[in-house]
Amino acid sequence: MTPFVLACVMVAAVLHAGWNAVLRGGSDRLWSMTLMMIAVGCTSAVAAVFLPWPAPASWPYVAASALIHAGYNLSLVRAYRSGELGQTYPVSRGSSPVLVALGAAAFAHETLTAAAILGIALVSGGILSLALQGGRLRSGFLPAALLTGILIGAYTVVDGIGVRLAENSLAYANSMFLLWSVTTPAVYAFARQRPPAYTRAQTAAALAGGLVSIAAYGIVIWAMQYDAMGVVSALRETSVVYAAIIGRVFLDERLTTRRIGSCLAIAAGAACLAYPVG
Repeated sequence: MTPFVLACVMVAAVLHAGWNAVLRGGSDRLWSMTLMMIAVGCTSAVAAVFLPWPAPASWPYVAASALIHAGYNLSLVRAYRSGELGQTYPVSRGSSPVLVALGAAAFAHETLTAAAILGIALVSGGILSLALQGGRLRSGFLPAALLTGILIGAYTVVDGIGVRLAENSLAYANSMFLLWSVTTPAVYAFARQRPPAYTRAQTAAALAGGLVSIAAYGIVIWAMQYDAMGVVSALRETSVVYAAIIGRVFLDERLTTRRIGSCLAIAAGAACLAYPVG
């Protein structure tokens, strides 16, 4: 991975942790997610005027990714209703790099170096250990968090294949964002009668979170053109380190010695992924 691509993916990790913190901190997370998708949809609709359509070979992947992302939205909202950011986020994100690496090997015939495999193992292990509390996992949020991780792995592999067929990463990402954006508002309209009384600040934060999510995942889609999906996914999931810090500073969650050690393991794994040797 080149230093430029590495730097971009690390920026995406910070952005990803930021919008997840906005979602976790919202009083009505389904409405917060809906506002985020409204921002995504408006931005993507404007961008679609100036961007070409991706190559037709990628269209099934655009549709599949948008549908998987819709399930991911609902699963993530459910997980955050029953768990802290510092626990729910690591479980959902920590399970995905291994799933992405396996999926990429099965469907895209990707291979990894020994250093990359070690890096993915360190990142995933460190991320999952962040979710431990007193040596145990609280079980209440686990089903939704694990389902979220499976969906993350699924849409990442779909997008990794799709963007390589699209001939234009921006066109692919924007088309997927545009289709994805209509799903959550539709679900909200079906499930709820009226939105909650959000303040202007809460509404602005959620809308801004949607814009940040575009940048965060758009970078990841772009990066998967240039490196193995498992490597990009594992580097992106170092965002749990930033999520742990955000949870401590802004959401009054604990940052224990165990969690700091887990963050160091993740950093070591990221170093292996950044400079893999054969």
